[in-house]
Amino acid sequence: MKVILTDNIVRVGVKGDLVDVKPGYFRNYLNPQGLAVEANKKNMAELEEMQAKLKEEEAQNRKEAEELKAKIEGLTITQKVNVGEDGKLFGSVTNKSLAEALAENGIEIDRKRIENVESIKSVGEYELNVRLYPEVNANLKVEVVAEAE
Repeated sequence: MKVILTDNIVRVGVKGDLVDVKPGYFRNYLNPQGLAVEANKKNMAELEEMQAKLKEEEAQNRKEAEELKAKIEGLTITQKVNVGEDGKLFGSVTNKSLAEALAENGIEIDRKRIENVESIKSVGEYELNVRLYPEVNANLKVEVVAEAE
């Protein structure tokens, strides 16, 4: 089924792309979320009109993502967690807690964009990938420390 994406979707395409997806994926996920519209004659005509606007929007979004990347890479997030004697975590560091810590620093990011959080299993310093825009990724420095008792 041919659809026109109305937002960027990882591993599918970027806003304005004409992609082929399974009908169930469109019907159950893309359409209810407002992420895509069916590629009929009316929508295709509107897409052609929007191409220039999309290119301008793309340049602006990429610029904003680059600025956000510079802010994120200049930060080090410290997470305090309960640990055992061997340095293993009792609690966990989640992408939600990291997104909240970024929000406290004035950077609003969807928690789903923070990757590799599962690799945090003990006290130490970690670098995580944050997907900001297609081909624009930032390295987030996270320091996991033992919580004082």
